Amino acid sequence: MSLYSRKTMAVRVVLSVMMAMMLMVSFLPASDAQGWETLALAVAQKAISLWRNDEVEFMGHNCNISVSPYIKRFQLYYRGRMSCPGWTHIRGEGDTRSKSGVAGKTTQDFVNKAFASGLISQQDAQKWLQS
Repeated sequence: MSLYSRKTMAVRVVLSVMMAMMLMVSFLPASDAQGWETLALAVAQKAISLWRNDEVEFMGHNCNISVSPYIKRFQLYYRGRMSCPGWTHIRGEGDTRSKSGVAGKTTQDFVNKAFASGLISQQDAQKWLQS
């Protein structure tokens, strides 16, 4: 499944949940409906915050990191991808239950693949870390 179709599916799921909640709100008494609207907004904001797309500078090159959630065995996981278009076709990937840890795991995978392919040398990495 392509990244575009996953994002499209995720957006559809979030919108479907929001529409279902809004439909439920319309059948509630006015005093309860206001509480549901506030809850629906909070749920939507939390759901949207699960995704992340950032541009970062890595060893002098512009790279993209994306994080998206998925469900595995009824638990929330995060999948990360890192690519540096214009520099290399290598793509780092990582999966973890930690939203904050997935970017590090993804970057580590990218660096391991870059070392293995000869794109990055140990000296390049040390020089970049010291700068």
